[in-house]
Amino acid sequence: MLNPWLSATLLAFEASDVMRLRMLKMAFGGGDAFAELHLMMTEKVSAAAEAVTSMMRGGTPMSVIERYREQVAANACRLMG
Repeated sequence: MLNPWLSATLLAFEASDVMRLRMLKMAFGGGDAFAELHLMMTEKVSAAAEAVTSMMRGGTPMSVIERYREQVAANACRLMG
């Protein structure tokens, strides 16, 4: 994407939608909610480690944002499906 601000703004909106979907899933409770909570925590740690590694290897902030957007989109598809 050409404009980093637009990409960051889209990430914020997309992430808020995933948070909404996750909260709905957790509101119903049960094993699915626990599994989602566990997945969410492991994904966050993994994504942060990947972002740090990318930046240390010379990646740009834009590349990190785009990678986060890919991960958020995958979560949105999984949660809606």
